[in-house]
Amino acid sequence: MENFPYQLTGPIGTGATLGLVVLQTDETVEQDFRRLFRADDTALYVTRIPSGADVTPDTLRAMQKALPEATRLLPAAAEFDCVSYCCTSGATLIGPDNVARIVRENASVRAVTDPLTASRAACKAVGAEKLAIVSPYIAAVAAPISDAFSEAGFKVTGALSFGEEIEARVARIDPASIHTAALSAGESSDCDAVFLSCTNLRTLDIIDDLEERLGKPVISSNQALAWHTAGLAGGTALDHPPGRLFRHPGSGS
Repeated sequence: MENFPYQLTGPIGTGATLGLVVLQTDETVEQDFRRLFRADDTALYVTRIPSGADVTPDTLRAMQKALPEATRLLPAAAEFDCVSYCCTSGATLIGPDNVARIVRENASVRAVTDPLTASRAACKAVGAEKLAIVSPYIAAVAAPISDAFSEAGFKVTGALSFGEEIEARVARIDPASIHTAALSAGESSDCDAVFLSCTNLRTLDIIDDLEERLGKPVISSNQALAWHTAGLAGGTALDHPPGRLFRHPGSGS
């Protein structure tokens, strides 16, 4: 067989190279990112991390041990502008600083984010101070997220949960149910924004309508994570992102 000469070229992501560390059980965040990051010059690489079928503090913390290997499964030759660890509850219980450290140790990356970090930054960007939170999970998983926002200086005025422990069911929660819960949580004058927690919830298509009905910002894990990722990657363009977050001065979109 004759060897034929060839030339090498640069990376696919001439505009931005992004990485996602996605839970094995998550069916939503990867789809949302591929929908939002559609530019031909944006490369999006996804790796999966083992995650328990049941969502408990123990199964979430256990991901810390699997995170190095999951990160190393991203293309080693790629120079990432941003790698996002895609679990709000996992980032809360493992700790955003630990997540960032582990990712940096196992990939060539300029910036690291996660849904907790991104959502707190997004809430600050829209001027929110008092939050109502909607979560899909049992209290032992949902409560630490409320605590994490309180520790960041936000006042959590109310929290609703679907009380779900089985992760496979979370991706199938009807967006209409999420919409109804968000209206219930956000209708009080005590809150000035609503946060929809969890990367596995289908939230992108209900944010604009919720904001119109409530008259206040609505932030979701995937929306905020995309916003933060885009900003950290140098202002990468997004395709029709929802919400006031992207119309706010200084938006990363």
